[in-house]
Amino acid sequence: MAQRDRVMRMSVEQPLWRALAGYRVLAMIYAIGLFAAAHDGFTRPWLAVAYFTVLGAWTLATLPKVASAAACTKPFLAVDLAVALTGILITPVADAAERVLDGGPTLPSIWTAGSVLAFAVKGGWRWAALASTLVAVANLVERGTPARDTVHNVVLVWVASIAIGYVVEVARASERTLARALEIEAATRERERLARDIHDGVLQVLAMVQRRGAVLGGEAAELGRMAGEQEVALRTLVSGGLVPVSRASEDAAQGAVVRTVEETEPEDDGPLDLRSLLAPHAGSRVSLAEPGAPVRLAPEAAREVAAAVGAALDNVRRHAGEQARAWILVEDEPDEVIVTVRDDGPGIPEGRLAQAEGEGRLGVALSIRGRLRDLGGSAEVVSVPGQGTEVELRVPKHHQQTNHPRGKAEQR
Repeated sequence: MAQRDRVMRMSVEQPLWRALAGYRVLAMIYAIGLFAAAHDGFTRPWLAVAYFTVLGAWTLATLPKVASAAACTKPFLAVDLAVALTGILITPVADAAERVLDGGPTLPSIWTAGSVLAFAVKGGWRWAALASTLVAVANLVERGTPARDTVHNVVLVWVASIAIGYVVEVARASERTLARALEIEAATRERERLARDIHDGVLQVLAMVQRRGAVLGGEAAELGRMAGEQEVALRTLVSGGLVPVSRASEDAAQGAVVRTVEETEPEDDGPLDLRSLLAPHAGSRVSLAEPGAPVRLAPEAAREVAAAVGAALDNVRRHAGEQARAWILVEDEPDEVIVTVRDDGPGIPEGRLAQAEGEGRLGVALSIRGRLRDLGGSAEVVSVPGQGTEVELRVPKHHQQTNHPRGKAEQR
């Protein structure tokens, strides 16, 4: 089967950068508009015009710098904050003293907040606290006295920037947690798939070697004992599995990246007739009843249902004995296919399935129920002691292939 990489990128931080870029442009236009509306009151309007020329050019030229955390470097942040602080400090020189004392806006006005927020989004609340403190000092120097409105604006910027910085840090931690959960899910699904395959082959061979070795005795008994030990060890490994270790993201601004390896069916594969896959199971002690028309299912669904039927028949031979009879009934309904496997064995004692799963014997849990669950179907086991066991498998005909991650998920 062909394999392909599927990359999922998760970032709640990236929209903040886009919003910040838009805010800087709008704040620049707002600051220029304030100056245009009151330029007659400025004592040195040429100084304000020069500053706004620099501010406009800087804002538009540095839009790529506020597109992501990788582009927003420390030297850029330092220069950006210097532009804002310079505008605040030259306001008393360019504007009339009366307007400054009356609480008039500084030259950069609310554009300064964009510079502080860049610190918050880039470095979290600590960087935000540093930048907002420098802005607070500059505002106090510009006004010359800690007036009420100045203190109010300073505290507002300080609290808002620190709060946003803290939210960014929490968002980054959440992204890492989600990425870890996704890779654990991918590893778990792969472990279950391998467990089904191993249970259908290796574990049953080891169990058979153990039983036959005990019967033959001698060196065969020792071989059987070793096979039994390996069976227990393999069941433990399959039940626990290994989960890949997360690694740090190369670019935190781009969010957590999870790569999963998927197995996909060849594109030219058409629906399979389930009857052809179940026919080999029929024999002298296994009866197969099926519709006269083809029972078509998607290739993956057909193979998984056939494998689940095979696992059910293996359980019949193992627990009900070689002489037990089994019947397979295939029903082709409009929306689903139902396959029932029934035997005339002694049945399953109540609670035995849960106990077997706890011991790492996952035949029913993974080889049967796990397969049907992944297909969007269900598997029900009904057993009455002394009256045999019945396994009913249901799979929807139009189940959409979800291409569950198979393989190791990688966070980068």
